[in-house]
Amino acid sequence: MTHQARSLSTTVDEFVDAFNDNDLDRVMAYFAEDAEYEPGDGTKHHGRDAIRAEFAPQFTGRYGAMRFDVYDKLVDEPGRRAAIRWACRIDISKPRTRSVHPLLRMLGFLRHGPRMVWHGMDVFHFDAEGAITAKYSYANFKTPPMKRDQEKAWRTDAVAR
Repeated sequence: MTHQARSLSTTVDEFVDAFNDNDLDRVMAYFAEDAEYEPGDGTKHHGRDAIRAEFAPQFTGRYGAMRFDVYDKLVDEPGRRAAIRWACRIDISKPRTRSVHPLLRMLGFLRHGPRMVWHGMDVFHFDAEGAITAKYSYANFKTPPMKRDQEKAWRTDAVAR
């Protein structure tokens, strides 16, 4: 898929929308064939197949119903780079979360309640056609700074979008 006619800002918005629509095929269409992905846990994934395999569990609901809300977006069109600061909202109370491992679901629920949130940042690099050549995620994945998310906060953030 060529994204050249779109601004990088639009491409990033559409990429996040594809994540939030839970559409792995659409997400993968934004990556260059030889792209790299570093999820922030010390691993590196090269090529679309490896990136798809890394993303697949979250698209099957393994961690719960996920939504990314973007707070900030910085775009460097000439340098073909962009960065977003986001909140990942996880809801383990929705039907889509049946595939969450029962022990993980119970521990998460006991510690954080049915809705959790953690914050992070992604840095993207793009080729001349606008495809993602690199995606670097930064968040504390070993001990996610999740907290009980209150209904008011969810509604406030949704209105701000």
